[in-house]
Amino acid sequence: MARTYAGILGCLALVITLARGVLAGGGADAVLWTGCGHLVIFAAIGAAVGWVAEQIVADAVHGRIAAELAQRKAAPAATSAKAAAAGR
Repeated sequence: MARTYAGILGCLALVITLARGVLAGGGADAVLWTGCGHLVIFAAIGAAVGWVAEQIVADAVHGRIAAELAQRKAAPAATSAKAAAAGR
């Protein structure tokens, strides 16, 4: 997820910078250097955001699985306790 966010944000920043430079009539060298700089900066930001998002999703899935496993372990114990109480 981090690599995907980095790629998307980096390319988006490059394209927007190039479009802005072309519309403003900037020099090719200056626009390309600025675009490459923005690509690197926004790719780093995208990687950080993607990593955080990946951690949040992993924690949520882990918590849900742990709760379901705990519920499954508790269900047979409750069922056997009811059966033992009914057999008395």
